[in-house]
Amino acid sequence: MSQSQPLPTARTVAASVLVRVWKDRAFAAAALDAEVSRAVQLEPRDRALATELVYGSLRLLPWIDARIEKYATRGLGGVDARTHAEMVLSAYQLFFLERVPAFAAVNEAVEAIKLARGAKLAAFANAVLRKLATDAAATKGPSLLLEAVQASLPDWLRQALIRTLGDDGATAFSAAGIEAPPVGLRVTHEAERDAWVKTLAEAVPGGTFEAGKVSPLAILARAGGRAEAWPGFGRDWSVQEEGSQLVGLSLGARPGDVVLDACAGRGNKALLLARAVMGGTGNVGAVDAVDLYVNKLVRLKLQVAEAAALTHEELPLRDTFAVDWSVGTGDVPAGYDRALVDAPCSGVGTLRRRPDLVLRREPEDLARLASLQAAIVERVATRLRPRGRLVYAVCSVLKEEAEDVVAAILASGAGLVAVPFDGEAVRALSGDQTTLRLLPHVHGTDGYFLASFERRAP
Repeated sequence: MSQSQPLPTARTVAASVLVRVWKDRAFAAAALDAEVSRAVQLEPRDRALATELVYGSLRLLPWIDARIEKYATRGLGGVDARTHAEMVLSAYQLFFLERVPAFAAVNEAVEAIKLARGAKLAAFANAVLRKLATDAAATKGPSLLLEAVQASLPDWLRQALIRTLGDDGATAFSAAGIEAPPVGLRVTHEAERDAWVKTLAEAVPGGTFEAGKVSPLAILARAGGRAEAWPGFGRDWSVQEEGSQLVGLSLGARPGDVVLDACAGRGNKALLLARAVMGGTGNVGAVDAVDLYVNKLVRLKLQVAEAAALTHEELPLRDTFAVDWSVGTGDVPAGYDRALVDAPCSGVGTLRRRPDLVLRREPEDLARLASLQAAIVERVATRLRPRGRLVYAVCSVLKEEAEDVVAAILASGAGLVAVPFDGEAVRALSGDQTTLRLLPHVHGTDGYFLASFERRAP
């Protein structure tokens, strides 16, 4: 490879991801996965560093930009995306990473900018970053990280968290995003979880594995490289965040049930539900999946087919429907025993994994999403049989998408009443309550809100 095309490093991968997020509005997770996949020579520790650089920089971007602009007298408005990315990454390393010496964090950024944009911009970056290095040496420490996390939340989001969780709860929720969350694995068979914890720990150098806290199917993995390379992937376990597993389990689907996954998305919950209605008893039920986007349903069918081929099971995914619930019910039949509405939402509960979401959300989104969420539940309710069960879930912790939506549903005339959850794993956490809020600083999961209903009237 020529000098103008050096081998990718953790830093160059991270810079490319930031540029794609800012210029192309790419999702950070997808962009990072694509860049890391191309950089095949990266060692696991370099992949981990690239991940930390991307998510840490995005999570603290407002705070970091404010520090840069302190010494960039003309601001960052005229700075191109690549130069901006290199300066942000350097600042993040200077203030928050111990493993990279300050001189290296500055020099790598300056050389990269010089190579990409020329000596003039490199000199500008050098002057700013050297001043930041002096500041970082005097101020860095654990309390600075929490301060930066708090300062980087948009004011509307900070206030919404305080309204929902109180001052202390909002601070604890924000602080939970400081450490990288584990990768959630979902075992195919609950009885085999402990054995797979041991097997993976022995087979994956540098990885740590432990049983999940709230889902009986969950294993929490840290480090160890790419999960796709570990033994058992796709056959004995798959990747799914622990809170997301609990959402699927909350419906309490049983063998023989006919279940509607009304907002199926990537299909992880549809697979979980399909196995629940099989139950291994011969009393096989069925799962139908609905999504707004046809391409997602195509991928879901492929995922189910691949899982069935690996496990030699006939997974009862009966049918799929592309439906816009905001305008009608499409061709979805009536008479389901249970329905899961994992509704479109702000995604605030996943900020520790997707810090770039704050770049895509505005305060006005909450009212719009709440109206959509209630409308979806009301229409899905018409597809249930009498006494059929429905769980409403969002990967948000905000009151506007939680209790306020539940109140709207109960007042809508949709015939739903609030009832305790029917799923054992959720019942263990919620008792006889009809709602549950999962929080990263309490349960170790991403943030979710769940509510349980039963249809009592047409």
